[in-house]
Amino acid sequence: MTNVQVGVQVRQEPAELTRGDATEARWNLAIDVVDRDVRGRAVHGRRGERFIYLTWGEVGSDGAFEVFRRAKLMLDPIGADIVEAALDTAGLLARVDLTGDDGGPRCARVDPPAITWSAPASLR
Repeated sequence: MTNVQVGVQVRQEPAELTRGDATEARWNLAIDVVDRDVRGRAVHGRRGERFIYLTWGEVGSDGAFEVFRRAKLMLDPIGADIVEAALDTAGLLARVDLTGDDGGPRCARVDPPAITWSAPASLR
């Protein structure tokens, strides 16, 4: 593959694509917390099983995005203390190791230590 990109899946489409070989990728997402439930355009799954997809694909010469892997960033396991702090600060931050154990793009459910969640005082 020659033009591998990764983005956040918004509904059915990838958004904010970043080259797969970039040293860093950042996405800013609007997520609402309503009655202890998370919602947003990039939030998938049923209540109690919410997640965000990072979608890996190859962008063809025609601009079409061909998905070949997805990673699930589970939201429900985030500690209540972190969620409460995120509501009081600048938001929620996930740090994800995008390289899988096989050396390829991280895929499937992403669990610690490949992901860490925090509510920093500010997000740059």
